[in-house]
Amino acid sequence: MKVILLERIEKLGNLGDVVNVKDGYARNYLLPQGKALRATPANMERFEREREEIEKRNAEARSAAEKQAEKIRGAQLVMIRAAGETGHLYGSVTTRDIANALKEEFDVEVPRSAVQLEKPIKLIGLHDVKVRLHGEVMETITLNVARNKEEAELQAKGEILVGEQEEAPDVIEQVLEQIEEEEGTEEGEAGEEAEAVEEAGEEAAAGEEGEKA
Repeated sequence: MKVILLERIEKLGNLGDVVNVKDGYARNYLLPQGKALRATPANMERFEREREEIEKRNAEARSAAEKQAEKIRGAQLVMIRAAGETGHLYGSVTTRDIANALKEEFDVEVPRSAVQLEKPIKLIGLHDVKVRLHGEVMETITLNVARNKEEAELQAKGEILVGEQEEAPDVIEQVLEQIEEEEGTEEGEAGEEAEAVEEAGEEAAAGEEGEKA
């Protein structure tokens, strides 16, 4: 799908750029979040008419994001979690957890999509996490994941409490992680099948309406 960007999107383009993106990315993120418009002739004309106002609103949003960024600049966010002797968590820290903690600790409200994590955090220790507050405003915070407050304080001082965490996970934790991965794969495949069925139904309905017309 071709869209017109209404703000800078990392690795995609700047405000006013017309770019090709996957339909799902556009429908589920860019369009509902007001970050882009479908690149139709009507919307292209509308964008050019309203470009000055759109740029003004974007500048205001960037300014507000910069003020929010000041609140978390250099911040360390402590999260207490249960973990085994090797430091592997019984569970994980997700983007939702971090977004909620930012709101609670610093009164900075961001959607979970603004928290840049390649995968959930499953180890105690210090983790650098990027938070995108605006297309042009990014801050990095330190996530201090520990089993208790005392441990968090020691980690903040630079003490390494668990050695070779990634090389010696508990057997049970390895099994749990494997189960999570398998379940995630099955859910993803089921989601793709459901989406294909839904799209086929929509196409059939559209065909019937066309025949009636």
